[in-house]
Amino acid sequence: MNGSSRLSAQEIADILRERIRGGELKAGDRLPTQAELAEEFGVERGTVRQALRALQDDGLLSNVSKGSPPRIAAPAPAREEPQSTMVGLAPRLTEAFSTPRVRIDAVCLTAESFMLAVGEPVRHIHEGRIRPEAIDVRIMLPSRRINLAFPVPVDGRDAGEEDPVHERWLAQRNSQARVLQHNLQALRATHGIDVHVSFRALPFTPPVKLYLLNGEEALIGYYMLTRREEEWESQTLEMYDALGSASLLFSFAKRAGRRDQAFVEESQKWFDALWETITTDLTLS
Repeated sequence: MNGSSRLSAQEIADILRERIRGGELKAGDRLPTQAELAEEFGVERGTVRQALRALQDDGLLSNVSKGSPPRIAAPAPAREEPQSTMVGLAPRLTEAFSTPRVRIDAVCLTAESFMLAVGEPVRHIHEGRIRPEAIDVRIMLPSRRINLAFPVPVDGRDAGEEDPVHERWLAQRNSQARVLQHNLQALRATHGIDVHVSFRALPFTPPVKLYLLNGEEALIGYYMLTRREEEWESQTLEMYDALGSASLLFSFAKRAGRRDQAFVEESQKWFDALWETITTDLTLS
């Protein structure tokens, strides 16, 4: 392809990408060497390296090393459509609990979705279908002492004035977290599983819910605010609130490619750093 106008790295990447999609290059096949590709396209090796990096970032290449040409990667698993938290979280937790050492990290407004979803892997443990050796769960929930961004009363409240919307949220947070903690720690007595459940108090309202499963998958859901009414202690509360169980969960798994892998790794680093920064344990009372 020598000519007066040399191909760019992006154009070479596009040509190779079409060869992969068209089946000319199949999963497991080795690419030609950089020297061979440079000769074919009439460019410098540096241009070929840029093109290969673009394909690698797209998850199309595997076994990338300096010693030998990379191979065509197997197709990434088809990405599932996002599901509501109530539907999508339980099966993902069950898969995560199928490993010998389980590590779940979570950031959320309350523990409601987590509490309900963890019932499925716990049931599988009781039925003998899975048997982890250790379970380590870390959860960050908003502190009781902050002014939440949501839920909040529609009519607002002056500083120091009683806020039944906040009281309702706090009661839910505490009861749901206690049930979650009890259901997991009970596995120590019933099945001899080494279980640790710990909570930290967030100094802010999380705009999203985040679940990190064994460092291999990140599930993220965006809270969508709505105006609604709720009965609470013989009164009707009008509030702006988020229905967490209806939030759509988006999955990012390391096995799906480099971009998903980067998201999972950066999310885990963010969680770990925040956990170490916040030294206040959550009081469930």
